[in-house]
Amino acid sequence: MPELPEVETVRRGLEPVMTGQRIAHAGIHREGLRWPFPDNMAARLEGQRVERLRRRAKYILADLDGGESLIIHLGMSGRMLISDGDALIKHDHVVLDMENGKLITFNDPRRFGMMDLCATDKLDEHRMFKGMGPEPLGNAFDAKYLSNRLKGRKMPIKSALLDQKIDVGLGNIYVCEALWRAGIPPTQHAGDIKPKKMNLLVPTIRDVLSEAIDSGGSSLKDYRQADGELGYFQHRFAVYGREGEPCKTEDCNQSIVRIVQSGRSTFYCPKCQK
Repeated sequence: MPELPEVETVRRGLEPVMTGQRIAHAGIHREGLRWPFPDNMAARLEGQRVERLRRRAKYILADLDGGESLIIHLGMSGRMLISDGDALIKHDHVVLDMENGKLITFNDPRRFGMMDLCATDKLDEHRMFKGMGPEPLGNAFDAKYLSNRLKGRKMPIKSALLDQKIDVGLGNIYVCEALWRAGIPPTQHAGDIKPKKMNLLVPTIRDVLSEAIDSGGSSLKDYRQADGELGYFQHRFAVYGREGEPCKTEDCNQSIVRIVQSGRSTFYCPKCQK
């Protein structure tokens, strides 16, 4: 499933062709994806100007001038594509015809994505956002905050960082990468992280996410940016997906190990992360 960098990359790709533009026509080609689409979705979108395009966790939010926001989640295989009026292809479920002539298409073969509409001033109360933690790239996410949230926690630090009530948008790939860079074993109890390591972990998370955004995202092999290009941060992974391969730390002769935590693969270096 796309993580924060992939979603942010898509948002940035869509922003110049959607922000300030009206939705001239909304083509809805099925009743829903993971869940049914909201009532009268096409009518509620048509004629609306996109005032702002932003991201919350792994969701893209298009704030409309009528007071509602379009909520978009890419699911496992969803893509937002920009075109100049090309013919529809298989799995094109929602097509927004913008007043500038661009078509914004939500293509989702597996149909695990979602779209919803919500009053912009009520978004924090929406079931998808209620109780969410701070953005890991935002000012509210710092070592003091994370230490306080993890205090006394016996759960593994890997699992804690995946908890969207603690921080949002972080997924399996980038947590593995950040823990390797910070030298923290993924199995360590979250509440046992020493202040020195915590002070290192937070900026490391920011660096990993920022580098992935700059590189265009990475989560899925078939992942595409909004302009259709493949992301390529996956070629820079230090541990994720590298089971049995040598650790990239200089002078480390250990191989990367894979374990399973909460049903997900975790990759780490037993020598560097201890």
